Amino acid sequence: MGRLIKTALIAGVLLAAASAYGKEPAAGADEGSSVRELITQDSMNVYRRFVPEQTEAMVAFYNDVLGLTPLQPIDLGGGQKMILFSIGGGQIKLAAGLKEGRQYHLGGVNDGTGIRVLTLYYPDEAALAERFEAHGYSAPDFADTNDGRRTALVRDPGGFSLKLVIAPEATEESYERVDVGVNVSDLEASRAFYRDFVGLDELAPVEDVLLGVTKHPYRHGATTINLWSVGEGLPADTGSAGIQYVVSDVDAVDANAKTRNITVETPLGGLPGFDLRFVWLNDPDGVTNYFAQVGVRDKDAE
Repeated sequence: MGRLIKTALIAGVLLAAASAYGKEPAAGADEGSSVRELITQDSMNVYRRFVPEQTEAMVAFYNDVLGLTPLQPIDLGGGQKMILFSIGGGQIKLAAGLKEGRQYHLGGVNDGTGIRVLTLYYPDEAALAERFEAHGYSAPDFADTNDGRRTALVRDPGGFSLKLVIAPEATEESYERVDVGVNVSDLEASRAFYRDFVGLDELAPVEDVLLGVTKHPYRHGATTINLWSVGEGLPADTGSAGIQYVVSDVDAVDANAKTRNITVETPLGGLPGFDLRFVWLNDPDGVTNYFAQVGVRDKDAE
């Protein structure tokens, strides 16, 4: 099952590349610099893993309840598909099947380390609540925040947390954002990873009353990774969600990672039949940061 899910995630990057805003490939980054200039998509993609029995409910929830835009699924054969949803220039990907060697610990947002919550933005609270109720879910319990917005926490059918933000007078681009919330065990190590290695824009800390944390945001285009650190000795969740980047030179990403002694989950390589090369790296808490270069064939994979 682990190999199948990995194949699904790699195949999914082909559609992601189609929305890469037509950027020209950047020159290989210096090994001492970040890899930011190598990222060709003006956002990141996020994926969710869950047990196959939850597939139908997960697809209906993200499509009909959350209202994301479905893309053509990728048929992997044997009845297996990668389910893709568009949001702005990025994607949320649903991968049925747990990956061997990964850790899973759902529950509350602050009950473990790893990616704990995704945040989505909406203009109309009543319309969103109506969709929840129409599909057999309780309406989200929204509460006022100090910035004039209303927020609520819900869980998808697989038990993963989602924060919903009502922003009725925001720009259209605001509703195409995805925020990725990560509870980390070592805040400074994680900040260095996303700031110095990935090269995301570091923003000012933000107090999140709903989550009860101080978030340290790191942004690239329409996607923001929010880091915080709550609790000691918490169980890790390294499998329920991960981050994906489309890049112009994955060999340069790999070389940079090696100079920084970043943990490699899956070494630089490719798969037969796919014109891409990839490397799967782990952040300091084992969260997958998957980098893929489209349009280049890996000879060793043939």
